[in-house]
Amino acid sequence: MKWQGRRGSRNIEDRRRTGSARAGGLGIVGLLVVLGLGMFLGVDVSPFLQGSGGGLLQPGAGNVEITPADEQAGKFVSVVLADTEDVWSQVFQEQVGESYEKPTLVLFKTATNSPCGGANGATGPFYCPVDRKVYLDTDFFTTLSRRMGAKGDFAAAYVVAHEVAHHVQNQIGILEQANRIRAQLPKAESNAVSVRIELQADCYSGLWARHAQARFGSLEPGDIAEAMNAAKQIGDDTLQRNAGRRPMPHTFTHGTSEQRQRWFAIGFESGRIGDCDTFGTDRL
Repeated sequence: MKWQGRRGSRNIEDRRRTGSARAGGLGIVGLLVVLGLGMFLGVDVSPFLQGSGGGLLQPGAGNVEITPADEQAGKFVSVVLADTEDVWSQVFQEQVGESYEKPTLVLFKTATNSPCGGANGATGPFYCPVDRKVYLDTDFFTTLSRRMGAKGDFAAAYVVAHEVAHHVQNQIGILEQANRIRAQLPKAESNAVSVRIELQADCYSGLWARHAQARFGSLEPGDIAEAMNAAKQIGDDTLQRNAGRRPMPHTFTHGTSEQRQRWFAIGFESGRIGDCDTFGTDRL
């Protein structure tokens, strides 16, 4: 992805200078085990990190070292966020007839707080509709590349675009309505609605990629393949297999690898919001 030397977003809230320096209760080995399980099973293990002695992760408990890699990742995220701002502003004007409300992206290391709950290395990147902010620990990019097999800068850009897509859903009104329905359903049915939410965000990510290429010429050979591979590696079935478990569709919350790849491709090929209607189709 061609991103160096390009405009970065001002809507970045950098909390990486302070973070967690304390780990007790489980010990560092137990902590790593819990975090690893959370990452690969797609489970928020925050409740397990509230052990004796005031909890394992305490945002603001100590200073955090910002490495050159961290600085580079922050600049990269800023440029990707700026691209989403420009693309979605245009798409909203042309396809929605509204002005796009730009979200804030919170960068953190180790742990931080959000109105939607604790954010840490186990939760992974997420969007909080309460404060309309995206939360991202840039160390996740390392995990994505080294532990999950999704290498390349455009794989990382896909992750950012996916979380911003949830903000798009929120502004349109889809996210609130879907979550209201989810809250009234049994677990398995609620998970099925969650899958539709996530696959639509994948489709919106593909839509963003198409418009980013048309507007900035930022894609390089192999970039779409990197995004498609990332979608494959974080499919529910692949994550469960890699964790040594048999895939259990009733527990899926994000969709299979095939589904995530296909909906990203639909968005990239179409470039239109209306073609990303995962709630109006029987074939996911």
